[in-house]
Amino acid sequence: MPTGTIARLLIDKGFGFIRDEGGLEHFFHRSSVRGAVFELLREGQRVDFTPEDSAKGPRAGDVRLIEG
Repeated sequence: MPTGTIARLLIDKGFGFIRDEGGLEHFFHRSSVRGAVFELLREGQRVDFTPEDSAKGPRAGDVRLIEG
């Protein structure tokens, strides 16, 4: 499962972007977050996720915060 860093969060809009280790940004929606509360996420936190394709570009599913 790829890992990345939360690059941007728009808490009020319910989505954000994860930058993977190759520098590509993946959109994610609050409904994709597993095991954490979306509103408590912060930019710079490490996550793992499932990459998905969408009509609008790279998307992240099953986003999980990496503890530690």
